Amino acid sequence: MSSFNTLHILNKSPQHPRAAQCLALLSEGDALWLTENGVLLLVAGSLPAMGKVFALSPDVSARGIGNTIGDATLVEFGDMVALSLQAQRVISW
Repeated sequence: MSSFNTLHILNKSPQHPRAAQCLALLSEGDALWLTENGVLLLVAGSLPAMGKVFALSPDVSARGIGNTIGDATLVEFGDMVALSLQAQRVISW
């Protein structure tokens, strides 16, 4: 059984048009995984109020975000397969 309807994988910065598109399409029951510059959403105050949010730990560290991750869960590269298997579908932004 799936835990998420859709797992959205976002690697774009908060200013990128695809970041806005991704956030606009998030629905109840979806999850958002932030990678690369997508982790900057953690400090931009743009996180959605619904769904689960995951952030790739090495990218958070590389950008000096530290402990300002809010309700997001830090994950490692190896977690990608497990998270993907929990979703009915996966969309990469």
